[in-house]
Amino acid sequence: MVEPVLSTVTRTQGANAALKDGTVTPDGCRFAFEEVPVLVHAFRRMVRGLEFDVSEMALTTYLVAKAHGARFTAVPAFLVRGFHHGAVLHNPAVSGLTGPADLTGRRVGVNRGYTVTTGVWARAVLGAEYGVDLAKVTWVLSGDEHVAAYRPPANVEPMAPGRTLEELAVSGELAAVIGVDATAPELVPLVPDPERAAVAALLRDGTYPINHLVVIKDELLERHPGLGADVLRAFTRAKDLYVQRLRAGAIEEPTKADRLYSRVMEMTGGADPLPYGVEANRQVLEALMRHAVDQRILERPLPLEELFAEGARG
Repeated sequence: MVEPVLSTVTRTQGANAALKDGTVTPDGCRFAFEEVPVLVHAFRRMVRGLEFDVSEMALTTYLVAKAHGARFTAVPAFLVRGFHHGAVLHNPAVSGLTGPADLTGRRVGVNRGYTVTTGVWARAVLGAEYGVDLAKVTWVLSGDEHVAAYRPPANVEPMAPGRTLEELAVSGELAAVIGVDATAPELVPLVPDPERAAVAALLRDGTYPINHLVVIKDELLERHPGLGADVLRAFTRAKDLYVQRLRAGAIEEPTKADRLYSRVMEMTGGADPLPYGVEANRQVLEALMRHAVDQRILERPLPLEELFAEGARG
């Protein structure tokens, strides 16, 4: 049988570098990598046009797409994880905020769409850990949603044209912003000592957010039984090589992500900082779906096993 050649988009990073440079090759298929400079553009192209055979994708984008009938299915290769306590920024000189609880009744900017995964996790922090009534905050978006059929709740509105979220936060017209790569020195994290707070959440209840996974077109999964398992195995082998290098301290110029994963290993007694598979991540996946329902992104939690390709859940 001729092995399928899969058009594949995934940003080069530690967990997939061995796939991108050819050190690891998949069984049963071949990846033809395409580079999309702005990765979120690939998410949109996949959601709206099924332009790739295999694509990295933000987790909440995937959940919303599946809820609206998208013809692709994930494998549990979770390429990107992170903490989001530091994602909420404000200008303390003008915001009038003394802490996260003061956001109730205020206007808060969200980078891009309401369903952006960083925004979902950051709002979860605000609601679950700091008691913010998320339904009583007006969320102001700088862009639209990848899934065009999705309709946000009534307390979500677009930003007026001609300004940026950063400018509006600096001026105090927005009490805070989420997920903005800000350069203005006036903007600082609203959660005090966010790194310490994130570490405390991890140690207290195992909160270790997933941001990205990998999806495959359904027509290919139907045509090639076992393809999901082949793709998952390849991504897992590449990730395992990366984790070995992290453990050995063999990364010469570590990125911010490398340093984060190394710290997670230290905090968890050397555990894999990028666990793949459904069972190893059941708690965090179910938590994100609960948050998505609470934030009116999903109508109900989706059956977890149905979210991942058959034969590629372990």
